[in-house]
Amino acid sequence: MATALSVNLNKIALLRNSREGNYPNVLTFAQQAIAAGAKGITVHPRPDKRHIRPGDVFELSQLTNNIEHVEFNIEGNPFEGKINSYPGFMALIDAARPDQATLVPDNNDQLTSDHGFDLQQDGDRIQPIIEQLHRWNVRVSLFMDPDIEQIALAKAVRADRIELYTGPYAANFSTERHKETLEHYNKAAVYAHSIGLGVNAGHDLNLNNLPEFLTIPHIAEVSIGHALTVEALEMGYKNTVFAYSKIC
Repeated sequence: MATALSVNLNKIALLRNSREGNYPNVLTFAQQAIAAGAKGITVHPRPDKRHIRPGDVFELSQLTNNIEHVEFNIEGNPFEGKINSYPGFMALIDAARPDQATLVPDNNDQLTSDHGFDLQQDGDRIQPIIEQLHRWNVRVSLFMDPDIEQIALAKAVRADRIELYTGPYAANFSTERHKETLEHYNKAAVYAHSIGLGVNAGHDLNLNNLPEFLTIPHIAEVSIGHALTVEALEMGYKNTVFAYSKIC
């Protein structure tokens, strides 16, 4: 089974936001990614609008709606409400109606997402959110650590997929713990698949560590942005997306 590559455009937006104007243009880079083989576009808007802004979400929604077999994935904290000109995560989802919403337990003070949900703590709060997303015909993925007990709870709250947080895999890739870590993720993915959850993955995956990660079965989608953008500085954007597409 091929794995879908979803290109995260946050870092393109971050570069744009360092100056006034619209350069680089997020929409243009989404089109380039799709032309080079990406099967999805991912964004993670935050209330401080440090990178992706609500206007980007709506433009990208319109773009992907008009391209067959390309999905739009919006990541974010489902508990974040309206803050100043940020409309709130669920309001963005309602307006954009993406193919997938990836729910992430981060907050506005975090540099980046760095852990999965604790559903023993948040399960009761998150289940009605998942039910609302299903009423909007949005597939729901929960950002999760490779923890069997927590993955079982993801199924219990009626998530459709999980996204395995792969930061520890990437951190251990060149260490003596690599094989042990890979097997840990393998067991998590196999278990999730066995109970009817789709399996996505993302965070710190790159051209070097992705091929071995994809020896794990049942990985439906990988979301990659930071490393892809950095590698594109040397290889060019389209060439880099194409290289990832070949791996997937």
